[in-house]
Amino acid sequence: MSETGPWGSRDGRQPTVPVAAPGDTIASPTPGAPAIDKGQSPAWVVISTLLMLGFIWFLTGSWIVAVSAIFGLFVHEYGHVLGMGPARVYIIPFLGGLARGQRNPVSEWDWVLVSLAGPAFGLLAVLPAVGLWMATGDREWMMGAFLIAMINLVNLAPAPPLDGSKALGPVLARIDPMVEKAALIAIGVLVVWWGVSTGRYILAIFLGIAVLGSLRRGAWRPGERKLSWGEAAKSLGLFVATGAACAGAALGVLLPISDGSVLGALDMAGRFIGFDPGLSQ
Repeated sequence: MSETGPWGSRDGRQPTVPVAAPGDTIASPTPGAPAIDKGQSPAWVVISTLLMLGFIWFLTGSWIVAVSAIFGLFVHEYGHVLGMGPARVYIIPFLGGLARGQRNPVSEWDWVLVSLAGPAFGLLAVLPAVGLWMATGDREWMMGAFLIAMINLVNLAPAPPLDGSKALGPVLARIDPMVEKAALIAIGVLVVWWGVSTGRYILAIFLGIAVLGSLRRGAWRPGERKLSWGEAAKSLGLFVATGAACAGAALGVLLPISDGSVLGALDMAGRFIGFDPGLSQ
């Protein structure tokens, strides 16, 4: 089939050099045929994972949080694998990971399900971290659980090339492809601004490149069947439910380490995303 979404090439072919993103999903470079993809070599798997682990440790100052985040990243990507079938999982140092499918989704509806499978399944990685907190009493495990939930929540941002753009984009395209393009680019610009204003420069640069790539593309879905209105409604519902589950998990794991205070949990979450609401004062 032809390219399934606003992340493909101008002529409808899959890109031969995919762009990696935290939680990104890439389909086969040859529509309708298995991809020749040997994946990362074992040595590079180890090196890239250690580089990503070290980067998260540098940012957080905690090896427990870093290990939790790497575990959560793998679980997230294998959620995509469960949705798309045969695939390769890659760790991209300093950025995140991607799951590259060996075949294309058969429809836009399937692509929505594949995109949401990562964040939904990825929430399961919260459970071991919470269990280790209960066993050890070390609050760092709960911060690791919080970061896992945030990895999945951030991936639902409808900015290319994150999962949210592939889950919500087809819903907007049901209205009109230009509505999708305008909305995703506007949100992408906002996310880049957030990255710059909060000092998350690597994320801002990466998403900025993705947004510029979106601006250069022509028709986003040439000749493809749009979602039906029923499928669009279900897609929107699943998107909202997945986002609510991720946000609920993020706040839920903060409650025990904020003395059970909802305001305290919201304050900690706000500080994490670069906004100081001062709710706990």
